[in-house]
Amino acid sequence: MAQKWTLESIDWDQFDATKLSPTLLAVVKAAALVEANSADYVTYLCNVFSHDEAFKDAARQWGVEEAQHGAALGRWAEIADPSFSFEESLALFRKGYSLPLGAEQSVRGSHAGELIARCVVESGTSSFYSAIRDASEEPVLKEVCRRIAIDEFFHYQLFQKHLQRYKSGDKLSLWERLKVAIGRVQEAEDDELSYAWFAANVLPKNPDAVYNTGDNAKAYWRGAMSFINARISKMPPA
Repeated sequence: MAQKWTLESIDWDQFDATKLSPTLLAVVKAAALVEANSADYVTYLCNVFSHDEAFKDAARQWGVEEAQHGAALGRWAEIADPSFSFEESLALFRKGYSLPLGAEQSVRGSHAGELIARCVVESGTSSFYSAIRDASEEPVLKEVCRRIAIDEFFHYQLFQKHLQRYKSGDKLSLWERLKVAIGRVQEAEDDELSYAWFAANVLPKNPDAVYNTGDNAKAYWRGAMSFINARISKMPPA
């Protein structure tokens, strides 16, 4: 089990503006909004798993930890860019983007499919924050992302544990399960990240800007992949 941490666990005074990367800053701003929006995911998951008290308790705790990730990233972004308001950008994000909160059945087709999707997300985000940690030379961001990456790994284990309970009753074929996983990866390029980028990096500078999913998705991924590819290039060959 990961050791619990809070915002007070971070030595914010160690922030070093000379090690700041504008690209990383823009990506972190968007990531902070997505992480902070966990309450909507908790509502959705509790509706889908309304019969499963054990899972709902786990989902609520997961949501608390995800919200803390958003708060930590948002606080760092405000230190790095005093003109940035995490609270105001989060309000803009929530105004323009929402999940299917009224859904009572998983949009993935089954409970197991939903948990497969969560496993894909948590595994991917652990790698994502590890890449930011490695790419950044700013010590506070490195520490925040180190802690988040560890949390996300344990979140993957959490959803994997519950997935095992549902596999036996799941009617999805192997191919159908793969489609769920691939589909969830593709969803990472949908309106959620795109609108988070828009709310964090575009609207604060231009309140009259018109949202375009494709343009903002490209801007986000251009920034994110610049340091993800750098991390991959440093890996030893298989």
